[in-house]
Amino acid sequence: MERGRELLELDERKRTILFAIIKTYLETGEPVGSRTISKFTDLNLSSATIRNEMSDLEEMGYILQPHTSAGRIPSDKGYRFYVDTLMADKEKEVDEMKEILIEKADKMEQMLKTAARSLAVNTNYATMISAPQIHRNKLKFIQLSRMERDKIVAVIVVEGNIIKNEIIDVDGELSDETLLKLNILLNTNLNGLSIEEINLGMITHMKEQAGIHSDIVNDVIDAVAEAIRADEDLEIYTSGANNIFRYPELSDNEKASEIISAFEEKKQLTEIVQETLSKEGQQGIQVYIGEETPMPSMKDCSIVTATYELEEGMQGTIGIIGPKRMDYDKVLSTLKSLKNQLDSIYKRE
Repeated sequence: MERGRELLELDERKRTILFAIIKTYLETGEPVGSRTISKFTDLNLSSATIRNEMSDLEEMGYILQPHTSAGRIPSDKGYRFYVDTLMADKEKEVDEMKEILIEKADKMEQMLKTAARSLAVNTNYATMISAPQIHRNKLKFIQLSRMERDKIVAVIVVEGNIIKNEIIDVDGELSDETLLKLNILLNTNLNGLSIEEINLGMITHMKEQAGIHSDIVNDVIDAVAEAIRADEDLEIYTSGANNIFRYPELSDNEKASEIISAFEEKKQLTEIVQETLSKEGQQGIQVYIGEETPMPSMKDCSIVTATYELEEGMQGTIGIIGPKRMDYDKVLSTLKSLKNQLDSIYKRE
């Protein structure tokens, strides 16, 4: 709805002038004046007309005037409109990454490191790629078996064929019939669910049905939650952090230090990955501009991420971090190209 209002708000002339301002600013990093815009041969507008349109764009919040008598620069709102328009134009071209899982972990690692370096060289921005992980796993199967007189083992299988064994203490030996009933109870109610879908009402109902063995249901659900959420340490491969120093608006000591630290420690990069993966149904490209970024230390940056998804819910994130005057067109095309290359590599395996 908001997008529709913006299209009505900005007629063709205003959009053309706004995009001319943004493209010029991306190239020069300097405020853009009406005289510069009037040189665009396809506009055929006088400087006076352009100034009026620029005043309207400033009033609408799409551009800013950093200093009196200076030209204009894009606002976050202007960048957002530009990026949304680009993404809409390219939507048909952007194919989601499919089946890039490489059987050998070392080959996957090398491939992702190489991809991160290639991205950094090609874009002149900082880049990151996370190794694929299971995202929002669903339970496939539970098997309770007798281990000792007062112990049972719960074998829990989740998407991606990840298996977890949990030893559960019980009061006395359980009969075969009791174990069978508990297996049926657990699998009937829980199979095919993610941990977010297992609610308190469901747990209460299962515990009532389990009667004196309600504690076992509780312990199994705790083990299921741990199995579903227990990701290995997230591997993130980075490259090009020093490219930040190429851009004056990011290269002062404090800003650059915060961004470089984020790349070294990787904790904040993990937040980007989690934020991107949490956007269900949006496995394409996400763009965070300025204050939209999930990392306070990067509020002066733009972050463009792409989620790739493999079979069995395996997902990872590709990210490019640069100034807000990022060459969005090139970045979006480069991400598309990388996704296609990775897809081709996997299919040849």
